[in-house]
Amino acid sequence: MQSFSSVVIRFYLCVICLLFTQQISAQVGEHRNDLSVGVNGGYVFSNVGFVPTVPQGLHGGMTGGFSLRYVCEKYFLTYCSVLAEVNYSQIGWKENILDRYDQPVINKVTGIREEYSRTANYIQIPIFAHLAWGRERKGCQFFFQAGPQFGFLLGESTKMNFNLAERNIEDRINKTYAQDSMSIKNKFDYGIAAGLGLEYSIPRVGHFLLEGRYYYGLGNIFGDSKRDYFSKSNYGNIYVKLTYLMDIFH
Repeated sequence: MQSFSSVVIRFYLCVICLLFTQQISAQVGEHRNDLSVGVNGGYVFSNVGFVPTVPQGLHGGMTGGFSLRYVCEKYFLTYCSVLAEVNYSQIGWKENILDRYDQPVINKVTGIREEYSRTANYIQIPIFAHLAWGRERKGCQFFFQAGPQFGFLLGESTKMNFNLAERNIEDRINKTYAQDSMSIKNKFDYGIAAGLGLEYSIPRVGHFLLEGRYYYGLGNIFGDSKRDYFSKSNYGNIYVKLTYLMDIFH
């Protein structure tokens, strides 16, 4: 697992390389100075990569916030820009509690299927290199974007239909359940995100972007020392988002 410092160093080295490349290609590129701001919203599916393993489905939650994009250059057929967001997101994990026959575990006290999920509310800030191909002012573009993402935990909540002291541990095929009673230790999250999408632009109206995005967390939400229970506990998020951008100047 990479340290936060090494991730930051690599990110800034990439920025320096990009700036150097910009200087070399300045004579063949067409300068742009387009700024757009707007809003975004969508749905996020998430889980946590636990080691030891915790069987999971996908946790669903809402995501939305503010977007800003600055288009700086057209290089041959590619429109190059920087896109940043500040979002509120509901992520977490949803456990798949099964027995040795792949059947739901029934609580012996309540007689109902045991269910457990954790929701963590974050402020997430992705900063992307945004590359697009297609029509610039009117019509459709295809785009790819990638870059670092940082998250700050606001709070967490648990949803379960059994008491921890009365859960049916005997019938569970997976005996990893320490996470059920643990609070998230590391409030700061960081990782890498990338997405693909389509943009449709209408003059004097704005830009509409539909995107699918994946985020891989490089940090652990729980402690990962030799004394801690989990050696790995990082997020994996899938986003489906719709963004509206309005031109400020171009």
